Amino acid sequence: MAQAVISFLKNQYSERDGKEYRFFEGCLGIFGHGNVAGIGQALEQDPDLRYYLFRNEQAMVHTAAAFAKASNRLRTLVCTTSIGPGATNMVTGAAGATINRLPVLLLPGDIFARRNVAPVLQQLESPTSQDISVNDCFKPVSRYWDRINRPDQILTALPEAMRVLTSPAETGAVVLSLPEDVQAEAFDYPEEFFEKRVWVIPRSRPDSKLLTKAAEWIRAARRPLIVAGGGVLYSEASQALGEFASRTGIPVVETQAGKGSLAYDHPQELGAMGVTGTPGANILAREADLILGIGTRYSDFTTASQTAFQNPSVRFVNLNVSEFDAGKRAALPLVGDARVTLDELKEMLGGHRVEESYTARLKSLREGWEKEVDRIYHLTVGPPISQGEVIGVVNEVSGPRDVVVCAAGSLPGDLHKLWRTRDFKGYHLEYGYSCMGYEIAGGLGVKMAAPDREVYVMVGDASYLMMAQEIVTSLQEGYKLNIVLLDNHGFASIGGLSRACGNQGMGTEYRYRRNGKLDGNTIEVDFAANAASLGAHAVRARTRDDLRKALIEARGQRQTSVVVIETAYNERVPGYESWWDVPIAEVSESEPVRTARTRYVQARAKQRAF
Repeated sequence: MAQAVISFLKNQYSERDGKEYRFFEGCLGIFGHGNVAGIGQALEQDPDLRYYLFRNEQAMVHTAAAFAKASNRLRTLVCTTSIGPGATNMVTGAAGATINRLPVLLLPGDIFARRNVAPVLQQLESPTSQDISVNDCFKPVSRYWDRINRPDQILTALPEAMRVLTSPAETGAVVLSLPEDVQAEAFDYPEEFFEKRVWVIPRSRPDSKLLTKAAEWIRAARRPLIVAGGGVLYSEASQALGEFASRTGIPVVETQAGKGSLAYDHPQELGAMGVTGTPGANILAREADLILGIGTRYSDFTTASQTAFQNPSVRFVNLNVSEFDAGKRAALPLVGDARVTLDELKEMLGGHRVEESYTARLKSLREGWEKEVDRIYHLTVGPPISQGEVIGVVNEVSGPRDVVVCAAGSLPGDLHKLWRTRDFKGYHLEYGYSCMGYEIAGGLGVKMAAPDREVYVMVGDASYLMMAQEIVTSLQEGYKLNIVLLDNHGFASIGGLSRACGNQGMGTEYRYRRNGKLDGNTIEVDFAANAASLGAHAVRARTRDDLRKALIEARGQRQTSVVVIETAYNERVPGYESWWDVPIAEVSESEPVRTARTRYVQARAKQRAF
């Protein structure tokens, strides 16, 4: 059965716009007793599906998801693990892939289907059912889940898995639990099951009457605004969006997943939207009478916890391949592909264009924001220098087609605002799950998908300490990464949030315990020595000039490099015209908490009901 699974997977292809892609470009894995004699034997016997040895099971799912995202969901990777902890280590990665709508195929080993040797090593026993294992943990975080209890069941399970993986609307993590005894069993499979199959990714069109109505709403709007989400990038609709925005004059703001939909210097581009947004984007969102949401799921960071859109007359038109997302916010739903729908909508609008006063306001807000970015890029504080300065140096050293990768902490918010994206695939953030530890593993996935691009992984010290081991995998496979490690001695993002909530940042800085509290001296970690011990080229920079020189040197390296730079913990990029709903204690003996609660109640009054 395991041999049949591999033979099937290597012959699956996707196609869009007449271009064909091998859907599974390899298998990432760590072997144990639950998969080494089954899937492991099959991979060794048939090396056509290339095997990559990883160091952490969660990390390899992040790598697969990043690979899929960088490939516009037209390709992905398989992940195989043993039973028990190897399997459950993938649950976090599966959740991230499903939340971010990214196709990954997970093949965890499972306990014996025939049961007579139970309880096997690493088996979770239940007194209420024998039909359960730790792999049931995957059910709520998967788009499709199945347990293969007979070898012939893959004849229906694998095609169904492919249907979900290649569906723009339904994709996410697919989990096929493979009992270790069934992996080794034989079955007389039909030859046609292993023939090449091409899964066509359609460019669906929305209902024509709804499209006509959307055009009417856009013509009637005086202050329309486009919110560009990840669906713009997955549809490869950047050019169509740019042409649509240029012709109509409608400003474009971007979600985290949609950043890069337009280049930062496009005349209609106003930058990041929401909690981590620019002032201009949030001001226009607050005043807009029409929101055209393209490929966005309207997360709380985009909507500023339902406070972003304050015009009482605002209407929503949602263009999305997912009916579920298209119907959000009581919108006029356009269920279809972003690129073809924008082209059709552009023609329906003819010569329609927003008023000149609105265009002038957009231009003024753009110019003001670019001055603010320049100010933050060149603060000249420290050492230690500010995080905004680090972003500026990396942005200036990197090339137009280079990719920046990040995930969690305060860096994503600052990058969302400050990073000047020049290429539609130049900004790669995991922010649907905001998963610490994604950064290096995700950077590896991006580099595997686009080996001709330089990849800059920006990671905080906390995330690095959680998951840095795939540096070894990058060296093993020859995928060079440029890692910029910001050392601010703790969890800077949550430390700032703690203080904004009226607390004192307890447990958010790396300090020795003193007199029962974690408020002693700062713990100094030699990150450069750590990275060097893993085989990376590693240097420590102190000043912005040091950083620039180190990055230029790293660019010339043939192996993964790590540049460590200490940053000022309290020198933060401000928020602009926005708010995030983090509930504050209603009762407290702390005056700062009571003050924060008052502000919280006032801000919450601005939330929309739906």
